[in-house]
Amino acid sequence: MDRLAFEHHLTSPQGQGHVPDHGHTVTRGGGSCCDTITFTLALDGSTVIDAGYEARGCGGAIAAGSAAVTLVRGQPLMSAARVGVGEIAAELGGLSPGKLHAADLAADALARALGAAVSAHRPAGAVLPAVAEGRTLVAMSGGVDSAVAARECMAVGETVAVTLELWADHENDAQRSCCSASAVAQARSVAHAMGLAHFTLDLREDFRRGVVEPFIAGYAQGETPNPCVGCNGHVRLDALLRFADRLGCDTLATGHYARVAEERDPDGPLLRAAADPAKDQTYMLAALAPSSLARMRFPLGELTKPEVRQRARHAGLPVADKPDSQDLCFLAGTDRTRFLARHGGIPERRGEVVDRAGNRLATHRGHHDFTVGQRRGLGVATAAPLYVLEKDSERNRVVVGPRAALRRDTVTIRDVRLHRDGSRVDGVKLRYHQQPLPARLQPLADTGTHPCLRVDLLQPAESVAPGQLACLMAGELIVGWATIDRSRSV
Repeated sequence: MDRLAFEHHLTSPQGQGHVPDHGHTVTRGGGSCCDTITFTLALDGSTVIDAGYEARGCGGAIAAGSAAVTLVRGQPLMSAARVGVGEIAAELGGLSPGKLHAADLAADALARALGAAVSAHRPAGAVLPAVAEGRTLVAMSGGVDSAVAARECMAVGETVAVTLELWADHENDAQRSCCSASAVAQARSVAHAMGLAHFTLDLREDFRRGVVEPFIAGYAQGETPNPCVGCNGHVRLDALLRFADRLGCDTLATGHYARVAEERDPDGPLLRAAADPAKDQTYMLAALAPSSLARMRFPLGELTKPEVRQRARHAGLPVADKPDSQDLCFLAGTDRTRFLARHGGIPERRGEVVDRAGNRLATHRGHHDFTVGQRRGLGVATAAPLYVLEKDSERNRVVVGPRAALRRDTVTIRDVRLHRDGSRVDGVKLRYHQQPLPARLQPLADTGTHPCLRVDLLQPAESVAPGQLACLMAGELIVGWATIDRSRSV
C-alpha cells in the first residue's frame, strides 16, 4: 500500500463538499464503519465535465470519494463507467482488506450517479451517438447466463453492461436475489473484469408500483399473480430499452433462454421457444410487445445450460459455477405470508377450509396462504388426498376437493393480447414449467386486444390458477398472452 497516495486523498480530498451545477446526486451508505458517500456527477454530451462528493464515516470513505472524483472528472462517459473498486483502490495506492469497503462504497455511488445522469440527460436524446456497426446494451444480473450473453455480444461488436436494482429489504437474502444491491455489485465486478463499461439503474420505485403492488393486490383478491411476467413486459425491459436509446445502442441483449422468430410480418416479430426446452423462458417474456422484441437479442437461445457453463469456464468467468436464482427476487430469504403482511398490510385472518358442499373441514390463517392445486398444508386429514380447488377472498374461504375436481377442459382468459390472428392458436401454456397443451381459442379473434375470451383445451389441465399467465402459442411461437380469469361465460 502506497501510504503517500492514500494520505494525499485523505488530507487534500478532490471535490469534497463540491456540488456540480446540473449534476445528478446519489447517496450510498453501509460498510463496517457505517460510512456514507453522496456523489454528484454532471455530464456534457458524453463527457463527465464535473464531479463532487460528501463523505461521512471513516477516513477510507473520504479518500475513496476523492479518488473516484479524480478518476472520472473530465473523462469520457465510457471510461468513467469502467471505474470500479480496483481502479479506486489503485488510485489510493492499494488498500488493505479492512479499507476495501470504502472503495466499494465509492464505486457503487459513482455507478449509480452515472446511471442517473444518463437516464435524465438533457436535452432528450442519445448521450452517445450510435456507431456504424451497432452497439449492444446487455443486462447483467451477476449470474452465469448474463455473463455468457455479454461474452457472445462482445464477439460481435461494441457492448455496454447495465444492472438494475429493483428491490431492497433487510429481510431478503441478498445472495439469492438477482436484483439486490449485493447482486448489482457482483454484476459490476464481473462486467469490469470483462473490460465492459457498466452502469447501475435504480428502479426500486417503478418496481414497487408496477410489480410488487399488483402482486399484493392479486393475492388480496384471491388470485395467484405472476410478477415476473409484468416485470419483464412492463417495467424492467422497457426501462432497459429507454436506457439503450440514451447510450445509442441499437439492441438490448439478455441472458434469457428464448429466440426470436425469423418470419417477417407487419405486426412485428414473435418470440420462439428456446432450443433447450428445460430452460425455455418465453413464458416469462410473453408480455413483451413486438416493437420491443424487434430490438432484442437472446444469445443463449440456441444453447443448453451445460453448454453455457462450459463457455463460462472456458472464458475463465468467476460465475461459471454460480447456482441459479430460484426465488422471486423480492421473496428471497423470506416467505410469501410474511411478505404480504409486512409490505401489503394483509394480516393473519382466520377462515374456513370447506369441501365443495360447504362443509367445514378445518380453519386457516388467510386465503392468501394457498394456491389452486396445492395439496400440502391444508390442515385436513382424510383417507384420500385433497387439493385446493378455489379461493373465495370475500368470504375468506378455501375450497378443497379430490384431484379429479381440478381438471378443466375450458379456461377463461381476460385482457387478451394477440400478436397474430387467433385462428393460429393451437396450444396454451398455463404454468411456467408446464408443457404446452393443445388448445383452440373461442371465439376466433383478430390481432389486437380483447377483454375476454375462452380457451378450449383438447387435453384436460389441472391446477389452473386465476391470475397466472396464459401463453398462447402456434407451435413454438408465442402469438399472444392473457391472464387466467375465474370461470365465467364468454
